[in-house]
Amino acid sequence: MKSDPHILIVDDDKGIRDLLQEFFQKRGLRASVAAEGNEMEAVLRRAQVDLIVLDVMLPGKSGLELCRELRARYPTPIIMLTAVNETTDRVVGLEMGADDYVPKPFDPRELLARIRAVLRRNSPQARRDPQPQVYRFAGWTLDCARRRLTSPADVRVELTAAEFNLLQTLAQSAQRVLSREQLVELSGGDSYDRSVDILVSRLRRKMEDDPRRPKLILTVRSGGYQFMPETVAE
Repeated sequence: MKSDPHILIVDDDKGIRDLLQEFFQKRGLRASVAAEGNEMEAVLRRAQVDLIVLDVMLPGKSGLELCRELRARYPTPIIMLTAVNETTDRVVGLEMGADDYVPKPFDPRELLARIRAVLRRNSPQARRDPQPQVYRFAGWTLDCARRRLTSPADVRVELTAAEFNLLQTLAQSAQRVLSREQLVELSGGDSYDRSVDILVSRLRRKMEDDPRRPKLILTVRSGGYQFMPETVAE
């Protein structure tokens, strides 16, 4: 039997470590914790880890230093936790090999969605059958590698992790009707969380000329949602 993914949380805040460990374990993930680099190394020596959640601000070696060292030795995916306004940390972290970043404070559900997305991208199946990196539709550009949405006016539109994952799922299944349950599963959300309607509403406010009369994401009665524009995958 395939074992549950093993996540290592590296953060010097005990409250965050305990909260994430419990949250992940309740949702089918194994979770280990470390407060700094030496504890992290101890976990890596004794167990196989599938993904590391690594805070930037740590005692001793910073998360950025640890990220650089990890990337030189392990292929394990890394998600950095950064201060909300520290753009430099995010850029440096990605340049050092981090797979993604999440700004603090964060919603554990969004972090979980990011973890699932990174694990999917790094799965053996994904490496054998790579997915398109860019989707273009109705003048919009969805860059999956950089997790960036650009409007027809060439303006970047900020999306939360959950909004991005949902839009990517819709673009991948353009013109197909997907139920709310399918969207939750495919976008990596929690099976108990029926927040798809809220996320669609947010996307419409950010993307539609008139959110009350949407043209991009249509509601299908008793069905779910349908992404309408012709979509080109690259």
